Amino acid sequence: MPRRQRSDDWGFPRWRPYGDKGREAAKVRLCDRVGCSEAGDKPAPKSPNSPERWMFCEKHAAEYNRNWDYFAGLSEEEKAKRKADEQRDAGGFRQSAHYQWAGPGDGSWSREEMRAFEILGVDPGTDFAEVRKAFRALAKELHPDVNPGDEKAADEFKKVQAAYDVLKRAESMRQALGDAED
Repeated sequence: MPRRQRSDDWGFPRWRPYGDKGREAAKVRLCDRVGCSEAGDKPAPKSPNSPERWMFCEKHAAEYNRNWDYFAGLSEEEKAKRKADEQRDAGGFRQSAHYQWAGPGDGSWSREEMRAFEILGVDPGTDFAEVRKAFRALAKELHPDVNPGDEKAADEFKKVQAAYDVLKRAESMRQALGDAED
């Protein structure tokens, strides 16, 4: 009879992690791609709206998703209907914009930036050169030196200047991010 050996589980400190199930082999599901021996831990749908999944390794999951066509096997009318239904279902928050619960735009501008566009009287997403032109025109019109003693014009000038500062900061951040990505 073989002699019993001590395990590392007795006493303190415990040398093995607590979640360890023992010395049994771990069950690993292999990739569903024929001939692949990697672990299949990335699920991929077998068909649209189906709970069944393929289990691929990362390389084969990327290959599968690159060639995935959600509308495969559907006629043009069925594709259009499904696309419209999904946009309706996913776009429920767009209806709330009517009640001013959601912010305007496509989400690429913050609420402060949208307010700044509104104050300067330009459309969101306008080129920054046009924003600068709009700011300069309003600044010339509302500047306290042009309107001495007019408190309302001075307050409007401060709002215009703050709006321009918000958009200038956002533009510099976008340029910095664009340079970092290049």
